[in-house]
Amino acid sequence: MIDSKHLDYFKEVVGEENIRADKAHLIAYCYDATKERFEPDAVIFPRDEQDVSKILKYCNEHKIVIVPRGAGSGFTGGALPSNGGIILSLERHMNKLLEIDMENMVGVVQPGLINMEFQKAVEEVGLFYPPDPASEQYSTLGGNVSENAGGMRAAKYGITKDYVVALRAVLPSGEIITAGKKTIKDVAGYNTAGILIASEGTLAVITEITLKLIPKPKYKQTYMGVFPDVNKAMNAVFKSLANGANPVAMEFLDALVIKALKKKFPQVALPENAGGILVGDVDGSSQAEIDSQLETLKESFANFGSTDFIIAKDEEESAKLWFARRNASPATAIYGTKKLNEDISVPRAKLPEALDGIYKIGEKYGFNVPCFGHAGDGNIHVNVMVKDKTNEKEMKDGHKAIEEIFQFVVDLEGTLSGEHGIGLSKAPFMSIAFNEAELNLFRSIKKAFDPNNILNPFKMGL
Repeated sequence: MIDSKHLDYFKEVVGEENIRADKAHLIAYCYDATKERFEPDAVIFPRDEQDVSKILKYCNEHKIVIVPRGAGSGFTGGALPSNGGIILSLERHMNKLLEIDMENMVGVVQPGLINMEFQKAVEEVGLFYPPDPASEQYSTLGGNVSENAGGMRAAKYGITKDYVVALRAVLPSGEIITAGKKTIKDVAGYNTAGILIASEGTLAVITEITLKLIPKPKYKQTYMGVFPDVNKAMNAVFKSLANGANPVAMEFLDALVIKALKKKFPQVALPENAGGILVGDVDGSSQAEIDSQLETLKESFANFGSTDFIIAKDEEESAKLWFARRNASPATAIYGTKKLNEDISVPRAKLPEALDGIYKIGEKYGFNVPCFGHAGDGNIHVNVMVKDKTNEKEMKDGHKAIEEIFQFVVDLEGTLSGEHGIGLSKAPFMSIAFNEAELNLFRSIKKAFDPNNILNPFKMGL
């Protein structure tokens, strides 16, 4: 519990209405998408950067743990107060779009701004912000930066780190820093912004973000490739890209996911012979560019045994093609009462080998492992489906399967996470992906930023 004198100080800083220690608020801020629960001692809603600075300085002096939080939509427990302390919630006040700089094509935002709100605002003036995590309707840009979020458009446009131009942040000492500039080129000093991106709130509290924007594409069209099995689909992914295809998105569904979708959503007319599906969009500045991209995809897919290539004629048909992918996750619930879902990533050319190995590990332990995800950038959502979550042995075997999948993926030169981050849930597996020298380097960076270990401690195994 935090001493009342500390709460009194925070009330002086932010006002009584912006600090809460009642049970309702502690419960509301004790969980995220992992469903793990850790109650904080208090929740503070800073109004601006100066509030953040004063709060951190005081917490650092009194060794009070503080955990930054956006929308709480993370899948790995990165914003959970696993060691108590204070939740620093940025979504209430620090949620503004500060500037759209048309001349320099950047947007300046506060961390609590919702991703989709920013996308809509910049598109209204003819610009485009590509990173589109599945949580775009409610996740905050600060959270996206802290987790280096991806999304379906990453195949063509990249992920959050590719659009961060500059950051303002508050160190645990309360000092305010600027990392990066509005300039296109900046090679002066260390890349501090790069270190803060994907740091999961363990190094500093981000208070302002400058994001690169690009012109909004004029044309877009949806396609779907149907394959007899997912192995052929995976081979078509990297071969079509090597042949010059440049789709915005290239998402995949395997046979187990397709089966689940047919059962859970019988109204969706998925091809009967589909053992693997690739669905996505192409965009461009002219219809001729779109047509050229679609023809390249169609030819490449045919070379790997596609049985059909469907092109949406309008928005309504596009929505129908995308429905299956957008509902893949809930559909997999038919296979069990507990889903152990991970977001591993491998080099695209190793997608066929990765899926073969993942299925074999599932078979070893007797689990269905439906897979879907972002084939265009090698990011697979692996779902180890435990039939009975109350069965202790099944749950234990499920976690063993996950650990084996992680080791297998790393052996393929892949990574533990393509977009969800490490947080609490993947922290025990960091030694699979990094050697001791690398982990010690991470610890040294953490100590340099946060010598008293007050800021989101013990996340990522640090």
